Amino acid sequence: MFELFKKDEEIDPKDLQQVISQLKNLKKDFKKMSTELNNLKKESKFSVQKVGVVRFNPFKNLGGNQSFSVALLDGNNDGIVITSFYNRNGSRIFGKPIKKGHSSHVLSEEEKRAIEKAKKTRINRKEI
Repeated sequence: MFELFKKDEEIDPKDLQQVISQLKNLKKDFKKMSTELNNLKKESKFSVQKVGVVRFNPFKNLGGNQSFSVALLDGNNDGIVITSFYNRNGSRIFGKPIKKGHSSHVLSEEEKRAIEKAKKTRINRKEI
């Protein structure tokens, strides 16, 4: 991992030359950390960062809100929306690709709401 906290032979510099040497080492370490952080930011753009869930009842006067649409989007608003229609005889599940917040497939109102909800939210890493 990071070698910032490794013990050097001499922690307290004895002269100006050692101070300059330590500053150069710190500069290299900072540059390395900055590069690694930028790489992590780029990679995280392609992980699921935004989630939107909408529960609904597609069949009036039958049951409750047991059907749902869930949108899973990355930092570019690319991903998928999954919809499950539930009734007494079983469930039907549909998945549709999402590119930049839109789909080439026809979306239901619930799917559109799930996507809009996802676009406005981010997963809180502390809750995972």
